[in-house]
Amino acid sequence: MTPYSDMKRQMAAKGPYEIVVFMTRSEPKCDDCGEDLGRGAWIRKVDDKAQCLECADLDHLVFLPRGDAALTRRAGKHSSLKAVVVQWARARKRYERQGVLIEEEALERAEEECGADAEERERRRRMAAIRRAELDREYIAEFAKHVASRYPECPRDEARRIAEHACRKHSGRVGRSAAAKTFDPETIDLAVAARVRHAHTRYDDLLSEGWIRNQARHEVRGEINAVLTKWSKPAV
Repeated sequence: MTPYSDMKRQMAAKGPYEIVVFMTRSEPKCDDCGEDLGRGAWIRKVDDKAQCLECADLDHLVFLPRGDAALTRRAGKHSSLKAVVVQWARARKRYERQGVLIEEEALERAEEECGADAEERERRRRMAAIRRAELDREYIAEFAKHVASRYPECPRDEARRIAEHACRKHSGRVGRSAAAKTFDPETIDLAVAARVRHAHTRYDDLLSEGWIRNQARHEVRGEINAVLTKWSKPAV
């Protein structure tokens, strides 16, 4: 039995279905897209095949490290999709939890609930500063303008979130591709569709229930198309 399979067995024995993401120490390759992920990549294992976070449809989640039980508990309660992040501990010869991947909106809500405590407010400011440091504000603003141009009925806040998610530095996401730098329409469409899939359909709930990605995507395709049609400029 492989270490990954053993970890899957251990998680299953603990109760409800959980998505597990592994912090690797090797240099894995994604079996779906073929991308060399580099040393220390984060992957999901499905039938002993490695998926990068983008191919696993988990790249929109943010990492909340372990250490604050109250914040983790509240954020997990508000996040419809989450994943446990683990890493192999050589000394103990076992996988240990490093934190969780959760929806950014869930983290923000949990931080607000913990905001009465001065220490937690300071933590929130530090985490917000880290997230802002990852973002190229000028590029994101321009990306958001192109989203609004192609989808004039898309709410302004949604266009901003789409741009921020797509353009986060060091993420390998669609907004950081060469095509995105020229604001290629197809790239814009992919970024918008990804946001709609995760935020405006049952897709994340289906993944949390253990649905295979392709099956879940097929299930919500009609919902995605309905939102994209609503956001698109009406035909003249």
